[in-house]
Amino acid sequence: MQTFKRTTFTVAGVAAAALLSLTACGGSGSTSGSSASSAPMASSPSSSMASPSSSAMASPSASSTAASMDPAANLVGPGCAAYAKQVPTGAGSVEGMALDPVAVAASNNPILTTLTAAVSGKLNPKVDLVDTLNGGEFTVFAPVDDAFKKIDAATIDTLKTDDALLSKILTYHVVPGQITPDKIAGTHATVEGGSVTVTGSGDNLKVDNANVICGGVKTKNATVYLVDSVLMPK
Repeated sequence: MQTFKRTTFTVAGVAAAALLSLTACGGSGSTSGSSASSAPMASSPSSSMASPSSSAMASPSASSTAASMDPAANLVGPGCAAYAKQVPTGAGSVEGMALDPVAVAASNNPILTTLTAAVSGKLNPKVDLVDTLNGGEFTVFAPVDDAFKKIDAATIDTLKTDDALLSKILTYHVVPGQITPDKIAGTHATVEGGSVTVTGSGDNLKVDNANVICGGVKTKNATVYLVDSVLMPK
């Protein structure tokens, strides 16, 4: 009897399952909307798959927001507008320099050609500071081309052969770490070993006896202050 009852229950169960199956098939043929509602579990994996995808999309968006911050926001100096007018776009502009390490950024700037030659071995083959400048965090006081024109020709000729003197002058323009315009006033130790003194505030800054033309120019690894004279170690 027990065997008979079990068999009966099994047959009944199969019949019930078949009936439910036919009912489901009939419902799915009516509309595509009822198909979705008859299989709620199918939408759940879809939702869980969409969730990481949304998160992944949010991250680049946040990155692009950070990347879109204006590199000109903290500039100081009376010559910033003239610099922006002279180099409005491209790799040598304020926005362009922010994308490259400092020696590369300077090499792209049309008003820093003499400085670029001096730090890259073109003025004196024994003095090449490109890797050093690109490899750390610095504040750089960068004399523009007109600043070098103030130096007499005999001194320039000397720098072409006196690598120790050229290195001393160039590294005197470099301070370890990045210093923003609101904190630049004061005395700072240079890579050369001496110190530079920045006085004034806002658009009226001096570095030793040189005037800051435009300061707070960002590069990938440095903060640059364009100055109108070459600094000489004390």
